[in-house]
Amino acid sequence: MLHHPTLDKLQQLKLTGMRRALQDQAAMPEIAAIAFEERLGLLVDRELTERDNRRMQMRLRTAKLKQNTALEDIDFKSPRGLDRALILKLADCAWVAAHLNVLITGPTGVGKTWLACALAHKACREGYSALYARIPRLLQELDMGRADGRYAKVMRHLSKTEVLVLDDWGLATLTDQHRRDLLEILDDRYNLRATLITSQLPVTHWHEAVGDPTLADAILDRVVHNAYKINLSGNSMRKQRGKLTTENPDT
Repeated sequence: MLHHPTLDKLQQLKLTGMRRALQDQAAMPEIAAIAFEERLGLLVDRELTERDNRRMQMRLRTAKLKQNTALEDIDFKSPRGLDRALILKLADCAWVAAHLNVLITGPTGVGKTWLACALAHKACREGYSALYARIPRLLQELDMGRADGRYAKVMRHLSKTEVLVLDDWGLATLTDQHRRDLLEILDDRYNLRATLITSQLPVTHWHEAVGDPTLADAILDRVVHNAYKINLSGNSMRKQRGKLTTENPDT
């Protein structure tokens, strides 16, 4: 009978994990045989687990990943040039702790964004913050930020995020201001945070895509030399899915 006020107090203290665990224990006939210290330990463990889960879900929501993917779901059987050993190495997130970069290149539809989101998802599960951004839209947001006063706030957020995913590098035609924006973002993160970039262009063509040789040198110097490189190949997986849908209209 004492559980009712105790449950209310746990709720007031926002110890919701302990509250639920105590309710579960009350429904277990055998719980009386367990020592008080062990029961208390179970309550505390439940609270910690639920808090960790809530923090992880918050990191995932904040990351705004384009695709909800996980490294465990990678299909290594598809002929895309995936190096299993490298993916397993990246899965431990040591590259994030070491503030390194990952560059994923390849033709459209081979899973660049999927893999980038999977790596960022794993980082969130390991306790790191992440953020997904398509470069064309990010540059538009920075343009609007200059107009409405949010520019500095957006740049601070980009600099503090532990894993920044920059998708579709090289698709947008860069203005001189955009080049300088990218340089500022990457300079703020150099050797301090991890950056993950996807592009349809081979890395050897990135210098030309930036446009200005001097700024291109400065930008790529902060990205390429301290990065793992993944070059995907093969046919578009979107076309394969479309073919399956056409061949199996009732499934």
